[in-house]
Amino acid sequence: MTTLTQPSLLNKKPFLRVTIATLLLIAIMTLSFGLHMHNIQSIGDANAYYTAAVESMLQSWHNFFFVAAEPGGSVTVDKPPLGLWIEAVFAYFLGVSGFSVSLPNILAGVFGIPLLYHLVKKYMGELAGLVAALVMAFTPVYVATNRNNTMDGMLVFFLLLAAWAFIQATESNKLRWLLLGAFIVGLGFNIKMLQAFLPLPAFYALYFFGSQQKWLRKVFNLGVASILLLAVSLSWALVVDAVPADQRPYIGSSGDNTVMGLIAGHNGTSRLFGGFFGRGDDQRDGQTPPTGPQPASPADDSSQPQQTPRNGTPPQAIEACADQTQGSACSFTQPNGNTITGNCITPPNTDRLACAPQGMIPQNGQPPIGQPNNGGPNNQGGTPFSQETGSPGVFRFFTQPLSKQMSWLLPFALISIVLGLFAAKIKLPLESNAHKALVLWGGWLLTCVVFFSMITGIFHAYYAIMLVPPLGAMVGIGFTQLWAWGRDRSWAGALLIVAAVITFGFQIFATIQYGEQTMWLFIAGALLLLGSTLMFFQKKVAYLTILTAMLIVPAYWTVMTTVSTANQNLPTAYTGSIEQTGPDGLARPQDDANRGANANSKLIEYLQANTQDVKYLAAVPSSQQGSTMVLATGRPVLFMGGFSGQDDVVSAEDLAEMVADGELRYIVYGGDRGNQQDMVNWVQTSCEIVPGFGEANAPQGANRVDGQNQPQGPGGGGQSSTLYLCLP
Repeated sequence: MTTLTQPSLLNKKPFLRVTIATLLLIAIMTLSFGLHMHNIQSIGDANAYYTAAVESMLQSWHNFFFVAAEPGGSVTVDKPPLGLWIEAVFAYFLGVSGFSVSLPNILAGVFGIPLLYHLVKKYMGELAGLVAALVMAFTPVYVATNRNNTMDGMLVFFLLLAAWAFIQATESNKLRWLLLGAFIVGLGFNIKMLQAFLPLPAFYALYFFGSQQKWLRKVFNLGVASILLLAVSLSWALVVDAVPADQRPYIGSSGDNTVMGLIAGHNGTSRLFGGFFGRGDDQRDGQTPPTGPQPASPADDSSQPQQTPRNGTPPQAIEACADQTQGSACSFTQPNGNTITGNCITPPNTDRLACAPQGMIPQNGQPPIGQPNNGGPNNQGGTPFSQETGSPGVFRFFTQPLSKQMSWLLPFALISIVLGLFAAKIKLPLESNAHKALVLWGGWLLTCVVFFSMITGIFHAYYAIMLVPPLGAMVGIGFTQLWAWGRDRSWAGALLIVAAVITFGFQIFATIQYGEQTMWLFIAGALLLLGSTLMFFQKKVAYLTILTAMLIVPAYWTVMTTVSTANQNLPTAYTGSIEQTGPDGLARPQDDANRGANANSKLIEYLQANTQDVKYLAAVPSSQQGSTMVLATGRPVLFMGGFSGQDDVVSAEDLAEMVADGELRYIVYGGDRGNQQDMVNWVQTSCEIVPGFGEANAPQGANRVDGQNQPQGPGGGGQSSTLYLCLP
């Protein structure tokens, strides 16, 4: 077969010295920017964990370099620094808010579109580049993730830059471009660690099979590039680990207080196999997770969601999801009269759905407060965060709950990979541009599909943004190849119709999974039928009509993602008619100007009034209680257990010393902390309960500040945290 030539639809016809393709690309970028910015106020504080870290980083160079999670510098976040450094620069000029820390990702998303266009155009022409750009703009998880301060959007942009460098290395046969590509991937490692390495096999394969240099020379060059890659990737980690532990924050979620431990454990084996192999979970020092009630966020008079203890799911929560499906919106009333709203999930160690309040939804790769990591040894076969990503297997991307993220055009992309094999005769080193594009984009896509389909460890739905660039590229490549074939092969149009029908059939199936019945399905079906009919009369119009038909449903889902999803903490695509919305059908609004709006205002006011002469506002079990307190006050808040309460940031002796030195006065605590019993004992014997702040679950024998019994906290059932006053 002949090598694919550039389609004639977009021959360069300057209009005021600007090509039609350039005008269309600008239009796609404008559309993407509008989607990213629409209803942006709904993100509130975005992911409060990272937003609070940015607030902390702007308070000192020490905090900035070590990416301290709170202004006191007690513990770092569980990610490397580069992405947060960039967010901190934006926040320095714009002020700390959910929008300012998300803006770098938004810009990365918008400018990633022309970058993908340029890369796909390099081998496959303008039409392929435009289709790839359009698919990227209309992929729900791409917009959802970029509208958040998780750093995955920036990582994808860096990887696209790296792809450009590897293409340059392949075509020029010059080592400097290969080294540049390795350097950029190393920078990506310092954004999301090992996640940055996912497209690396495709990058290396493109250079190895596509470059015209001698094979041994290419092996040597790749070896040199790999050395540089490792040096750049581990540069920050090695510097931090060389600093004495008492001169820097505790390395959050590492288990051993080293960045190398964080890389290998929580951000390494735990991502592959779950918490059983890592320390970023509840399996600490070989002990099983605590089985008693765990501390929840300090409650106020509002119905703050409380955590359900292990194997103690309230019957009301189970009843609320009796006739629902996974992910459905739900609500129930607690015995104390509080109304809890959330979504139906399958709790650990049970096969029944239960209504989980928002605070129980895991985030940032850790189990929620009060819930053991169901990827540990006691999970009875469960998978961490399966309510987001489902169970491992070949159909993971094609079934609920993951199918809504980026899979709408995945069938067509996979078919395009097969078609790419027949674009030209295979020769080594590769001569066909189509085969080079296939190695790069098809390799990237298949690597991610296989990896994320099979892993049993920590996997959040928004990681699917990693598949968006190769997805768009392969859709563009496949469509363009069929377009070119269609000029002199009548069967090419029939093949396009078959691929489109398979893709549209999956879109119908996926839409039904989320209870969505929309007129856009009928419009897409009508266009597909029209395009199939036009194939006999006007091929070009038929091809474009069929492409439009395939894009309608993902475009609708992307628009609804910006309209109906608050997109806080863990970004995700629109979940269909089961989406939890306000009375007007829109996302519940968040006040972006009111940082820390979810914090307990009564508690904050009390602590502010009584801690102006001490360093810390309070000590709390984890960042899940403390992040909003940091955002509301800008004050240091000691995260005693790091992100999820499982880190050994401080000991009972450390707390006693801090109280004696006048650095700490108040501790928010509660419940049985299992292997932290020494800290519980110290709090019981050395501190007094402050009445009126959720003291229902105070340990037996604890002192009260006024010596009188107090009513139960708002959480009821002994699940709310307690405020303690600790005096030297």
